[in-house]
Amino acid sequence: MAAFPWHARSRNYVSESDMCKLESVPVDFGDYHPLKPITVTESKTKKMSRKGSTSSTSSSSSSSMMDPLSSVLDGTDPLSLFAAAADPVITTATMDNTRKKRDKDDGPAVGSDFEPWSSKRGEILARYTTTEKLSIVSGKGTSTGSAVSEKVRTRLEELDDLEEGSQKELLNLTQQDYMNRIEELNQSLKDAWSSDQKVKALKIVIQCSKLLSDTTVIQFYPSKFVLITDILDTFGKLVYERILSMCMDNRVSLSDNFSPESVNDTAKETCLNWFFKIASIRELIPRFYVEAAILKCNKFLSKMGISECLPRLTSMIRGIGDPLVAVYARAYLCRVGMEVAPQLKESLNKNFFDFLLTFKQIHGDTVQNQLIVQCVEIPLYLTLYSPAIDWILQCIAYRAPEVLLTEMMERCKKLGNNALLLNSVMSAFRAEFIAARSMDFIGMIKECDESGFPKHLLFRSLGLNLALADPPENDRLQILNEAWKVITKLKNPQDYINCAEVWVEYTCRHFKKREVNTVLADIIKHMTPDRAFEDAYPQLQSIIQKVITYIYDFSLLFSVEKFLPFLDMFQKENVRVEVCKCIMESFIKHQQESTKDPVILNALLHICKTMHDSVNALTLEDEKRMLAALINGFIKMVSFGRDFEQQLSFYVEARSMFCNLEPVLVQLIHSVNQLAMETRKVMKGNHSRKTAAFVRACVAFCFITIPSLSSIFTRLNLYLHSGQVALANQCLSQADAFFKAAVSLVPEVPKMISIDGKMRPSDAFLLEFLCNFFSTLLVVPDHPEQGVLFLVRGLLNVIQDYTWEDNSDDKVRIYTNVLHLLSAMTQETYIYHVDKVDSNDTLYGGDSKFLAEINKLCETVIAQILDHLKTLGKEEVYAFRSTYVSNLSKCLDSQAP
Repeated sequence: MAAFPWHARSRNYVSESDMCKLESVPVDFGDYHPLKPITVTESKTKKMSRKGSTSSTSSSSSSSMMDPLSSVLDGTDPLSLFAAAADPVITTATMDNTRKKRDKDDGPAVGSDFEPWSSKRGEILARYTTTEKLSIVSGKGTSTGSAVSEKVRTRLEELDDLEEGSQKELLNLTQQDYMNRIEELNQSLKDAWSSDQKVKALKIVIQCSKLLSDTTVIQFYPSKFVLITDILDTFGKLVYERILSMCMDNRVSLSDNFSPESVNDTAKETCLNWFFKIASIRELIPRFYVEAAILKCNKFLSKMGISECLPRLTSMIRGIGDPLVAVYARAYLCRVGMEVAPQLKESLNKNFFDFLLTFKQIHGDTVQNQLIVQCVEIPLYLTLYSPAIDWILQCIAYRAPEVLLTEMMERCKKLGNNALLLNSVMSAFRAEFIAARSMDFIGMIKECDESGFPKHLLFRSLGLNLALADPPENDRLQILNEAWKVITKLKNPQDYINCAEVWVEYTCRHFKKREVNTVLADIIKHMTPDRAFEDAYPQLQSIIQKVITYIYDFSLLFSVEKFLPFLDMFQKENVRVEVCKCIMESFIKHQQESTKDPVILNALLHICKTMHDSVNALTLEDEKRMLAALINGFIKMVSFGRDFEQQLSFYVEARSMFCNLEPVLVQLIHSVNQLAMETRKVMKGNHSRKTAAFVRACVAFCFITIPSLSSIFTRLNLYLHSGQVALANQCLSQADAFFKAAVSLVPEVPKMISIDGKMRPSDAFLLEFLCNFFSTLLVVPDHPEQGVLFLVRGLLNVIQDYTWEDNSDDKVRIYTNVLHLLSAMTQETYIYHVDKVDSNDTLYGGDSKFLAEINKLCETVIAQILDHLKTLGKEEVYAFRSTYVSNLSKCLDSQAP
């Protein structure tokens, strides 16, 4: 190999490129067009009688934009049709499902715009709690192994036994113990049902229903109602599914809208048996609740069963003396009624009007004496009614006409504008209806008696409606003034901020920055004394979110004088950071154009600095990435136009502020490189003394910043990229410095690197980097004091000394790419150049000494490749051998003797 006599074949890159281009051939599409409908010919074969072997074929054409196969099959899978034809049960089931879907679509039902009870359940349990001790009645255990005949004989006796005292009372239970016991009863109900102990299941339900007559711990009653009715719901579902399963005929169940005529006698008899059992319950409250729980089962008996039962059950509630117990019974009846017969609004309306007739009982002597015994104030007592009344009115107001609201307002006036009732009316009806009558409601609120139900809660409910619908334009300012007169007088900071949070949205939605600034100033005034803001961070966060939702022009936002002082109230670090993230997300989302506004820049730099300073050793990587992405989004939106020096000063300041977030430093390096290239573009590659100095300052910024990064491949790629930018701006010595730094960093590349939390081999990444590096080295001119191809030699030495994996082919691939580089370097004119930079083809001009040096390097590289190929003689690496030889032969083929 010492006398390698070949030189690289001369290449004409322009002519080779032309030869490799695809030949353009005109195509005559005729009638074809890709958007034209497809014409499908359907061929149908009709079989004749057994004796005949002939068949007739008919063809039909159809045009459709659909898939031709799907259109022919009319969307039906033929295999399913064959299977259905073979099994009549499947056929019937398919038809039943189709009918069920049709019936479901056609029948009256509650839509998705109706807020379900399940969404209110958690709120009620969280709000209505107690620290007092509770009691619960528990039935004695019953035998689980009784025979069927024994059950039949003793059903009524067992029910009577339950009502006559077969219970034990568990006293002094905490709230959590009580809830656990209720859950145990719910599970016992399911277990008894699954073990075919239906009477025991009924006894459990009766036992639980009786608890709803107990108001000894009155402030816990709404939560107790939620827990007990969960059990009633379970029971009602079990009974209904049991009877429905008895209606199965040939394994086909009834549709949702079945008629009683399609129910067999056995199912009807079982259903009647359940109603007779429930009718034998002596006490009113358990009899009412258990019958209401299985109200849906009336569908098995008659078409008018539910419509006949609802008025009767409504009348039964009149016998309940305690107004709190009665209103929750009405709420349960409305809840069941909306599930099984939402079209029967008349019964629901009658239920509520009955409640209005007995409303004065709330202020009667019996209730007052009970409250005195339990030391409960009337305002607290009235709040216990809210969940029930809210639910009843929600059911009544669902898709109700506007005239019903007018009727409700008149009834409220007759009752002296009762605040509790008025609050529920505003919560139940459509926001558009409430907003249109805003001034009427304000007048009614003013006339309310504040002793029982605070007026600020009424204004809060009104504000919630006005956040969803707009009042008449001429009334908007007066509405705000009337509401804020009440809100600003509130002494309790928690009451104040709960109302202010709602009305901030109304203010931002309908007014300009002057009114918003006034509201924010008032909030600061109320929440600063005694650091009251520390107990109101969720509400304050909500206020910030609403402000930036409606004022997303940040030049206008930061001109609101009290906005930044408002942010100063967030002194708890994690809350402050969340607020800053919220603001930055809004900025990135809504800011369409780059900005250089000093007010915006200073404010957002402060916000970004707050986010950055929250990073510590315990911060999760995902959190760091999120913060870095927000800061990077801000950096990308800052532009000083042609004032490149000011732009660079901003990047220098940002680097000092965000030094702990590596992705931000990477973004700053890319931004500065882009700034240098923009300068080159403005000067059209002909730098003046001033712009040359500026570009060198940009290059110095990158060279100083890159070593502070921890990721080695990030540093390698940035050294290469920054060196390319320096080269493009004729900063040759700086480019050499970047490339030397990259070469010196290669030996430090570890064998394994972490990617997305998993360790991966680094060879593939190193190979990719080196290939990109070789492509750049082709156009890098030699340094006059460093010798011929000093960078290539240095890189080859590093590659030679690098410890590669055994049996790895990466080293050979790299050497093959080096041969491609050296071959390209021998050409008279290189395949590409950097504008205004003389590469080695110009500097050496095909000098023989230069070519001789390249040949020597080629000999060394080929020798290394051949030495490596000799080690690949084992069986498991034969497959690689042909690939290496092929690559090497292609490279040598470019050499001409």
